Amino acid sequence: MVLLPVFVLVGLTFALLLGMMRTRRGDTGGPNRATQLADCYRDQFELPVLFYLLIALALPLRRADLVIVMLSWVFVVTRFAHVGIFVTSNDSAPRSTAWLASALVLFAMWLYFALKLLLLI
Repeated sequence: MVLLPVFVLVGLTFALLLGMMRTRRGDTGGPNRATQLADCYRDQFELPVLFYLLIALALPLRRADLVIVMLSWVFVVTRFAHVGIFVTSNDSAPRSTAWLASALVLFAMWLYFALKLLLLI
């Protein structure tokens, strides 16, 4: 079950890639829209990389429990919110709030994972 949020986030990344390619070909939007989608796409290779790494470590170490799965879904939802704001209004205040929420959830996941691993619980 922990891989499903990963697949959803990967799907979001590919959807942004396709949207960016379509916009760059000149089908929709314009240069500003192409830049906006490119920036949003590039953002998927920053914070989410730490999420992918955590899951890649948690699976073979058998630490991907219900807490990790639930926090993974919260992380994915916050990423969708961030992307939604990024590609629509691009208002920096709510976009920053969504980004911060995803960062805090990811930090909680890493803290939980580290404590679980180090304390052998």
